[in-house]
Amino acid sequence: MMRKLLKLMLPLLLVALAWSPLTASADTTHIEDGVGLFTNEEIQGLENKAQDLSNKIKGDVYVVTTNANNEKPRSFADEYLREKVGNDNNGAVLLLDMGQREVYVSTSGNMIDYITDSRLNNMLDQITPNLSDGQYYEAATAYFDQADAYVEAGVPSGHYRVDEETGKITYYKTITLMEGVIALLLAAIAAIAFFVVIKSKYQLKLGTYSYPYQENADVNLTVNENQLINSFVTTRRIPRNTNNLSGGGGGGGSSTHSSGGGTFGGGGRSF
Repeated sequence: MMRKLLKLMLPLLLVALAWSPLTASADTTHIEDGVGLFTNEEIQGLENKAQDLSNKIKGDVYVVTTNANNEKPRSFADEYLREKVGNDNNGAVLLLDMGQREVYVSTSGNMIDYITDSRLNNMLDQITPNLSDGQYYEAATAYFDQADAYVEAGVPSGHYRVDEETGKITYYKTITLMEGVIALLLAAIAAIAFFVVIKSKYQLKLGTYSYPYQENADVNLTVNENQLINSFVTTRRIPRNTNNLSGGGGGGGSSTHSSGGGTFGGGGRSF
């Protein structure tokens, strides 16, 4: 009797063992806790936040912990994010480097514009004290909550990107709903006015008038060559604000840098 029972239970046990690692892997696609700072329940809670925010930005956001990194935290975080989302795609990663005792947030795509320099400083103001106190779950939660709040608030008005190496400034421009409606109305008015003027000028009767283009057509073509002699581009460098800011939603610009063919934003601190 016991032998028959064991034979019945053995297949079920093998299926359970084979399925369990797949389930754990699927549940933690955005959280890579190499150091073991979080409990299983905390990882699942962070994973839920990561999935919600990833859906909002149409990209992916991550948390990774390590104590075996020998690179600079920025290089490690940029490379990690590039491997996950590719160059210039939407995403962000929070790196907790326990070996070097540094925290770094790397951003790509639209997250560069959502998490400006001042917003990043606000975020680090909340994350760093928790890390110093050993409250790692609270730090990761603050990262997700702050990032989510900034995405909900949208890109600040007058936002721009500044390339750290060249000083080149790229302004971010969006068309509001009101601007779009006004532009549509103006275009419709201009089209109607053009039609009315032309019809009144020629007194056209639709369907009864045919323009004698063969008799009136006359085309003269000339060749005009212009040569560009000199071209000048003026840039100026805006220094990155390294002061710790607190409170407020933050605006201004986002400092960017190139790494591995992609453009990244972000920053970090020691803890």
